[in-house]
Amino acid sequence: LSAWRNGDADDREAPRMFDIGGLAGLTQDAYDDFEPVQWPYRAAAPGGMQRLFEDGRYAFADGRARFVPTAARAPVHAADDEYPLILNTGRVRDQWHTMTRTGKAARLSDHLPEPFVDMHPQDALLCGVGEGKLARVTSRWGAMVARVRFGGGIARGSVFVPIHWNDQFSSDARVGAVVNPVVDPVSGEPEFKHTPVHVEEFRVSWHGFVLSRNALPADSLTYWTRIQGKQFHRYEFAGREAIGGRTEWARALLGVQDPEADWLEYEDRTAGVYHAGYVVNDRLEACVYVSTRTDLPSRAWLSQLFGQDRLEDTDRIGLLLGQPLEKTADAGPTVCSCFGVGRNTICDAVRKHDLKTPAEITACVKAGGNCGSCVPELRKLLGEIRIVEAEVA
Repeated sequence: LSAWRNGDADDREAPRMFDIGGLAGLTQDAYDDFEPVQWPYRAAAPGGMQRLFEDGRYAFADGRARFVPTAARAPVHAADDEYPLILNTGRVRDQWHTMTRTGKAARLSDHLPEPFVDMHPQDALLCGVGEGKLARVTSRWGAMVARVRFGGGIARGSVFVPIHWNDQFSSDARVGAVVNPVVDPVSGEPEFKHTPVHVEEFRVSWHGFVLSRNALPADSLTYWTRIQGKQFHRYEFAGREAIGGRTEWARALLGVQDPEADWLEYEDRTAGVYHAGYVVNDRLEACVYVSTRTDLPSRAWLSQLFGQDRLEDTDRIGLLLGQPLEKTADAGPTVCSCFGVGRNTICDAVRKHDLKTPAEITACVKAGGNCGSCVPELRKLLGEIRIVEAEVA
């Protein structure tokens, strides 16, 4: 790549670093049994390499490296009174690029289902936004909407937004529209780690979600995010306009036209809560939950109902309540995507067996025992449990 940019004709025949030509004739059976390898994996010398450039030759015909001196410089755009926070962008644990592939995997989408802006609690207080609420992130070049979270690792003056969500998966979460247009003069890399922004409340009057076997037309909602479930589509949404007749609104949203449909619903107008479920042949087809607050029911347990061929009476009651009659049935939000282990399962195991380390959690419930990327979250859960136990004591 460097040779082509420099226009060095003598270097144009240099081998490509990302060469997997040795896999070109891979059969389906060989692919099914395929073990990971490191590239390059060339046809002339298959087998992969343990370390790139291990032979001491680089990506030029003469095998010698080229060093390009670069002068250090400060970011082009500095924070100011109008845009006091610095936006940093990047990827999250279980997603890749714009989710064209990883977004189709229910296990991967379960961990962090919505676009978010991670920030320090003190900065959030000064911006007038709260954890779990929606916020608008604005720069001189554009804006986006995401849900606020306090991850615990963001320094004052900075915010983090993941790069993955776009118009296909969310109503207004494309962070690329916010990032400043400056690029590095040598590499062409965008300055996407340093964009001055301000954060403000994105005010809505209600929050909700839908789980449905069929895709829904969510574009009419003020805010929405689509997540791929194992046997359903999941939509997180919010609206600014108060919902009038909630029964009519919910039926229209789910496409239920039959007045004799097996329709379950519960409403508490004083609390601003509405729950509804649509059942076909004793099988859950869709459910919708709305609240004027953000404390909505657990999606994890409700998701399990879509795997059942028939809803029991206790399931129907739980569907209306938004929670199982037996608390142990709710595994909680996914922490370990590899083995599908939920937060509640982990916390219960830690308390019951007095687990002290991530390794002990792995031995007990498998979480963290494959790729290991959830181990930092396991450590964080252990710390939170110890704090709560110390306060109780």
